[in-house]
Amino acid sequence: MYECAAQVSAIIRLSDSPSDADIRLQVGEPEHLSGFAYQIDEEEILLVTHRESPVQKLTLDEAQNLFAGLGDLSVQVWVYASGEDVQIVFDQFVMKGRSISSSARVAVNLQQMSDMLVNQPNTVGILSRHWMAGNTREVFSVATVPVLAITQTEPQGVVNRLIGCLQK
Repeated sequence: MYECAAQVSAIIRLSDSPSDADIRLQVGEPEHLSGFAYQIDEEEILLVTHRESPVQKLTLDEAQNLFAGLGDLSVQVWVYASGEDVQIVFDQFVMKGRSISSSARVAVNLQQMSDMLVNQPNTVGILSRHWMAGNTREVFSVATVPVLAITQTEPQGVVNRLIGCLQK
């Protein structure tokens, strides 16, 4: 986004309120789309663990059981808040309506999740492939989903140029 903003002479201002944003970036498809969506990339969502973890490749059933609290109790599972894009993708493709264990830890962002997985051998968490670090390994591929630029109105001017740049 920053590279494209520099190319089209735009100023980037981050907002915590999606309704204030001219462009909202989202991993995965929204349940209800009001506005316009443009695919700018795709992202693979993974279950990741520390290289020394006893957790090996997981099946879908094993992943569901582990995150539901029915797996190895010595393994600490990490998730995100329920409204986060990556968590929504995980819930849709893995949990499929099942509840996550109340003992699951909640990471506030991808950086915290990555740090925990790199530094704690008995952890399993959810990361996008781009966030995998050297001391981690993939144990399950959740899904490959689009990365979308979403606007409330049809993009015009600098917003249109930004989206065009992001799609390249």
